[in-house]
Amino acid sequence: MSADLPLMHMALAASAGAVAGTLFFASLGPVARMLAAGRIEAVGLQLLRFVALGLVLWLMARAGGAVLLSGAAGVMAGRALVMRRAGR
Repeated sequence: MSADLPLMHMALAASAGAVAGTLFFASLGPVARMLAAGRIEAVGLQLLRFVALGLVLWLMARAGGAVLLSGAAGVMAGRALVMRRAGR
């Protein structure tokens, strides 16, 4: 049972990374439009995006390198999903 624990952590990290990556990259368009419109609150939202993703990845890094790599792969999967939906 304990041998399966790292695999379970890696699977959870990949799933959490996919969710975090999807939210991170899906929010890029609206924030960019706000910045282009000169809305100053977009700077705060941009910082929030980076801090949130950084926190997620930091927590994964504390669990180990394999967990962090799985989470980062999930982030990239989330990016691919957002890009596919955007038609790019």
